[in-house]
Amino acid sequence: MTQHQTTARVALTAAVALATISVAGPAVAANTSPGQGSVVRTDAGKVRGTVDTNTLVFQGIPYAAPPKGARRWHSPAPVTPWHGTRNATHAGASCPQTAGFLGDPSSVDEDCLFLNVTTPRRSSAKPRPVMVFVHGGGYYSGSGALYGAKKMASQGDLVVVTPNYRLGIFGFLDHPALGPTAGNFGLEDQQAALRWVRKNAKAFGGDPNNVTLVGESAGSVSTCSHLVAPSSAGLFNKAIMQSGPCSEGDAWPYTPEGNWFPRSRATAEREGVSAATQLKCTDPATVLSCLYKKSPEKLLTVSGGGQGFGPVYGGGLLPTSTPKALAAGHFNKVPVMHGTTRDEHRTFVAAIETFTGHLATADDYRNDLRSVLGPDKAERVMQRYPLSAYDSPSEALAAVWTDRAFSCPALTSDKSLSKHVPTWAFEFADATAPWAKGSPPPSFPMGAFHAGELQYLFEDAQFPGPKTDAQRTLSDQMVSYWATFAHHSSPNGTGTPTWRPFRTTTPTVQSLGTGAGGVRPVDLGREHQCGFWQSL
Repeated sequence: MTQHQTTARVALTAAVALATISVAGPAVAANTSPGQGSVVRTDAGKVRGTVDTNTLVFQGIPYAAPPKGARRWHSPAPVTPWHGTRNATHAGASCPQTAGFLGDPSSVDEDCLFLNVTTPRRSSAKPRPVMVFVHGGGYYSGSGALYGAKKMASQGDLVVVTPNYRLGIFGFLDHPALGPTAGNFGLEDQQAALRWVRKNAKAFGGDPNNVTLVGESAGSVSTCSHLVAPSSAGLFNKAIMQSGPCSEGDAWPYTPEGNWFPRSRATAEREGVSAATQLKCTDPATVLSCLYKKSPEKLLTVSGGGQGFGPVYGGGLLPTSTPKALAAGHFNKVPVMHGTTRDEHRTFVAAIETFTGHLATADDYRNDLRSVLGPDKAERVMQRYPLSAYDSPSEALAAVWTDRAFSCPALTSDKSLSKHVPTWAFEFADATAPWAKGSPPPSFPMGAFHAGELQYLFEDAQFPGPKTDAQRTLSDQMVSYWATFAHHSSPNGTGTPTWRPFRTTTPTVQSLGTGAGGVRPVDLGREHQCGFWQSL
């Protein structure tokens, strides 16, 4: 393994954090008169939100009891009802995490199981569809409040819910002492949020029988997990996966079983024992009490900020791996949208370069491929992706890992899904998507980078959002596609180019780009050389 490869793996924390970190949308003028609909009664008590011109926003609503103390590594418990009216005009605490790549503050507050609701202010004759967005961040950073949903709710006529969930070692620790069903507490939190939606959607004008689960990056991997989790059946009616292909894990270049992808129980328990050993909790008779006594700060430090902890398959919530379940048709049959960005891995290469202060060289390119693929396969890849075809080794690396770890696994997922459910596949393709405002400019063009599409769907203060008329048009088209799918189980509606469903006989995906002809069907397999990767 090269020094650059080793440093890259360490720097992956920054890269994955970049995938999903943003901050809450700009504050709006508060008008909390109950007569204007700012007070809603939930099953646990009343909440008072913020009235905006077009939306009502409720933040920091607890959906489960604080998972702290003796409840740290347990399934989420019901929230304790409150008396009076709870102030829901500010976000609740983020779950424990280290500071994010784009400036997100760290948190050590385990009382963090909150969600946010954004709903149109105008009245409706019938309940609106509900969209539940699961944030990404590599399972160790981010929060639901970081994604402003006013445009999605108002323009899309939706109720949008954005929950927190336990991250890192708090959400995904597996250890023999925790029993055979441990390791997926973060996914269980997401299930609890979905159950909260079932109980409370009507109070916010939503339809509890029309729920679309949406996730990006690690949130997409979570959504894939809920597709195959038997206990998630009935909690949602449609699913949208963005930049976390359901068949990706073993193709991720930085760790053997992925990083933010489901791990086998044997691997997860081995990693859990290793973490406990570092915490000096080794006595089988006291290991749990020892772990419970550790401070959040200590747990974050020992676990490297929580990176490397993700869902666990092999008993419990996930009986088997997601790719195997999809290939066998053993999943919750709901309509799906599933896609990636055209230049996914440029985000990760840029973040690695930023944190290491080292720009990839030709030697790095060759050595990284050999380290991950072995010498024979690496040679074939270098012939297929010659450095001479790219402006820099950085772009060559990004092209290789985009195709191998994102686009081609996405195509595999599309094929598995489309055999059983209506499937609409997409690729975000705006090559001029605005880069993060607070991050140093990368050494190479970012293209349609990982997380680049989020600013087209949500208000995101870390990214500038669409800048040109063409980008604003694309944003409107994407919001329309996402919302129409939530309403009708198909993204096709008036005012947007026709989107053909994915079929194995016509395996095209909808390219979401700017300008004339920017939104059109493309051959993803040909674009990303998936036939070549399959031959390896």
